Amino acid sequence: MTKNEYQQRPFNAQELIRQIGIGNFLAISGGRVKAITNEQGETVEVILPVGKGYLVAITLGWDDTYIVRRVYGWKKPRTKGVQSNVYCEEVGEVAYKASCFVNVPFGEEVKA
Repeated sequence: MTKNEYQQRPFNAQELIRQIGIGNFLAISGGRVKAITNEQGETVEVILPVGKGYLVAITLGWDDTYIVRRVYGWKKPRTKGVQSNVYCEEVGEVAYKASCFVNVPFGEEVKA
């Protein structure tokens, strides 16, 4: 994945995983994670692959709240839902809900 409009500021990926919680992290991606870095090597986005082409992408906004997206596809990623202003105490629950792509609506749907 490349730079997108949701990537705002660098953050510590390991701290994000702790905030999500190990149980949620394992339920969402089975322990798989990919950190997207900027030119300085700082993490600007964390990708949690879910399955069947879906993934959960998490970035940190300038206001210190997370932006959690449900994304479909690796080659041509399309945002299927986004929830902004997610506080660190809520990020685990919101990320888990984003990973439930089969039967759970999520966030604001993004029209391409």
